[in-house]
Amino acid sequence: MSSVNSNVLMNISSSLSSLSLGGCGLQGKFPKDIFQLPNLKLLNLEGNWELNIYLPKFNHSNHPQLLDLRGTSLSGALPNSIGNLVSLKDLDLSFMSLSGALPNSIGNLVSLEILALSFTNFSRALPNSIGNLVSLKDLDLSFTKLSGVLPKSIGNLVSLKYLDLRSTPLSGALPNSIGNLVSLKHLDLSTTSLFGALPNSIGNLVSLEILSLSFTNISGALPNSIGNLVSLEILALSFTNISGALPNSIGNLVSLRYLVLSGTSLSGALPTSIGNLVSLKVLDLSSTNFSGALPNSIGNLVSLEELSLEECNFSGIIPRSLGNLSQLNYLSLSNNYFSGQIPSSLTNLTHLEFLDISHNQLQDSIPNEVTTFPNLITLDLSFNFLNGTLPSSISQLVNLTLLDLSSNNLSGIVESVLFSKLQNLQYLALSYNNIYFDSNHTSANYTLPSLYFLDLSSCDVNQFPQFLRGSKVLEYLDVSNNRISGKIPKFMWDVGKDSLFYLNLSHNSMTELEQLPWRKIIILDLSFNLVQGNLPIPPLNTSIFLISNNNLSGEISDLICNVSYLEVLDMSHNNFNGIIPHCFGELSKRLWILNLRMNKLHGTIPSTFARGCRLKNLNLNANQLEGPLTRSILNCGSLQVLDLGNNKINATFPHWLGTLQELKVLVMKSNQMHGSINSKRHMHYFGKLQILDLSNNSFTGQLPTGYIENFKAMMNAEENRDVMPYMGGLDKETNNFYTYSVYLIEKGQEVELMKIFATLTIIDLSNNKFEGEIPRVIGKLRSVIGLNFSHNHLIGHIPPSFGNLINLEWLDLSSNKLDGKIPEQLLNLTMLSSLNLSKNKLVGRIPEGKQFNTFENNSYEGNDGLCGFPLSRNCSSNEVQQPPPSKLQEEDHSKSGIRFGWKVVLIGYMSGFMFGVGMGYVVFQTGKPKWIVSFVEAKHHRRPKKSNKTTRTSRTRS
Repeated sequence: MSSVNSNVLMNISSSLSSLSLGGCGLQGKFPKDIFQLPNLKLLNLEGNWELNIYLPKFNHSNHPQLLDLRGTSLSGALPNSIGNLVSLKDLDLSFMSLSGALPNSIGNLVSLEILALSFTNFSRALPNSIGNLVSLKDLDLSFTKLSGVLPKSIGNLVSLKYLDLRSTPLSGALPNSIGNLVSLKHLDLSTTSLFGALPNSIGNLVSLEILSLSFTNISGALPNSIGNLVSLEILALSFTNISGALPNSIGNLVSLRYLVLSGTSLSGALPTSIGNLVSLKVLDLSSTNFSGALPNSIGNLVSLEELSLEECNFSGIIPRSLGNLSQLNYLSLSNNYFSGQIPSSLTNLTHLEFLDISHNQLQDSIPNEVTTFPNLITLDLSFNFLNGTLPSSISQLVNLTLLDLSSNNLSGIVESVLFSKLQNLQYLALSYNNIYFDSNHTSANYTLPSLYFLDLSSCDVNQFPQFLRGSKVLEYLDVSNNRISGKIPKFMWDVGKDSLFYLNLSHNSMTELEQLPWRKIIILDLSFNLVQGNLPIPPLNTSIFLISNNNLSGEISDLICNVSYLEVLDMSHNNFNGIIPHCFGELSKRLWILNLRMNKLHGTIPSTFARGCRLKNLNLNANQLEGPLTRSILNCGSLQVLDLGNNKINATFPHWLGTLQELKVLVMKSNQMHGSINSKRHMHYFGKLQILDLSNNSFTGQLPTGYIENFKAMMNAEENRDVMPYMGGLDKETNNFYTYSVYLIEKGQEVELMKIFATLTIIDLSNNKFEGEIPRVIGKLRSVIGLNFSHNHLIGHIPPSFGNLINLEWLDLSSNKLDGKIPEQLLNLTMLSSLNLSKNKLVGRIPEGKQFNTFENNSYEGNDGLCGFPLSRNCSSNEVQQPPPSKLQEEDHSKSGIRFGWKVVLIGYMSGFMFGVGMGYVVFQTGKPKWIVSFVEAKHHRRPKKSNKTTRTSRTRS
């Protein structure tokens, strides 16, 4: 029926009692008068999506009992006259555009048994009159915009069996009166804004079969009365703020089939009474704080099909009783602290399809029994301490799509023919073991047609695996840290030609790159090889191109600027010569990181950095570049790292760089820079600066007091910490994160920081011609880790305010003209592990105690007036300890208005050098950024979940 003729419909007898036109495809305007038929008891128009409904003003002469208008085109407010339909038993207005408040008159419908308003736009508070509907059995207000608190009168609905309020903005605490609904079988309040504790009266709902409070702000302990709900079949409390221990009474819920507590703050040991839940099919405790050993009683859950315990704090051995769960098809114990062996009893789990025990502390060899599950699809044992050889029986897992054994201590030869029968394999990761992957086997004439992810990093591979030949779907290939030499074989040119987006060949011995034919490549890492010749140009879609630490030479071709999606370009540690291409200025509109460090580039820095420059990290260190500096750098308003050190730049200090408000690292050491850097006009610059290295230049004048007073990030680096623990660039569109690296002088030695902690703060002004006194304002820089003013012409006393630098790990004031005594306040520097005050004019007793007892003679040599430990020169009896700071000094400090509370973070300072050299390579050199793996996993929805807990410390591999 394409339209409705109201005249025809009005010819219907007035004695009509039932009209059912549901799902008839009606269109047009439905006659309003039909609602007024005096004998009409049932009107069903549901599912006529293009039928326009206009409700009349109802009066007491209307006596319909069922009104089903769901899925029709009815909009606007519900008329107050709806309350006149006192005979109504079933009212369904769901899936409509009704809006506004639910009229208070709804409470007049005292005969109503079913009220369904889901997927409407009703808003505002639920009227208190809802409590008048004492005959109501089914109330569905889900997916509406009803807000405010749930009225206490809800407890009057004693006949209610079904209450669904999920996905509404309802807030406030769950009223205690909810316990009056003793007939309730289904209660769903998930995805609301309800908060507060779960009332103890919840235990009165003894008929309840389904209780879902997931994704709410319900908090506090789970009441012991939860054990009264003996009819409960589904209990879902995931991603709430419920905390404390799981009550023993949980074992009373013997009818329970689904127990989902993931993402809560529940903690403590899992009660042994959990073993009473013999009807349980799904137990999900993932991402909670449960700890201790798994109770053996978990083996009583013989109906269990899914057990998710990942991302908890469970420890001890995996109980053998898990082998009793013969119906189990999904078992995830990842990201815990389980130790010992993988129990051989798991061989009883013949229905198992998914097994993830990764990120634990399991030892010993992989038992053969684990590799004989006939239905296994996913096997992840990565990030453990498993040793021994890879069982040959793994070839029997013919249904396997994912195999991850990476980051263990496996050893021996792994012949690639082992995987020849795994024709369904899509994801294979064997990286970071002690194995030798033999891809030369004479029987290795096979392919893995579904393989899209292959990680053989650090597997002693000496050639590309033959089973990749002809692969059309490969997306991710990592064969870094191996022994591959020569050039890429021709068969690889067609592997993943239209699918490969990640290719890591770094840390091999490759010498030649004939072609880079992969059209879809996004990340291409060729760094740390022996590649010679000119710069190879990557495919045009490349976003990250890393080719550092090779033997490339010649000029940098302008063709690199045609790679239109390039965001990270690292060509450092090569032999490129010539000038920096001017087209890099335009390329800066796309680039995030440009690293040309350690080449032979000359000329000036291009003056073509474009407006809208996106550069965050510009590293031109260790070339032969000359001045002057280009002010076009100011177009790079997001710049965080600028490293121009070790060049031939002859210029004065570029004060104008201070307008780069995001600048965190400024390195201009070892150039030919000169003049004063003290400027009162620019004292509000460099507020976010954390690392300043101007060493080995010819700067003169006094230390820059004005700038120092504005080094806000050095006063409290904790406030400067972002979500990530390292300095880096975050692409908000793709969530890609790149960490930065930098070379610094630490305790007299140049070191490369592969990752820069977000809280790292260093000032190095050594080897210049600064003069005058050290300003007391230095004492405000409480976050500074390293301070080097050595080899200048500084005079006067060491300011007692240095005692405020409580995070200082090294201090070098050597080779100046400082006089007076060493302030006793320096004893406050309990993190100090390196001190050099040599070659000054200091006098008096060396402070004793704490860190000062660890320093040797060379910290003080060349100060003829010093005495006391560790020098052999004893102090005379009239040498006394220095007094505390003067009142003037205390007042000077108090004026700063700075108050700090400190705690040690990341790694201990007592060993010095907090930023953890060796903790891992910068992600775009040798590491595998988590976001890259996550990208593949999200794309295929096949990867088991990995930990997102910030408290979890993953083992790193060198």
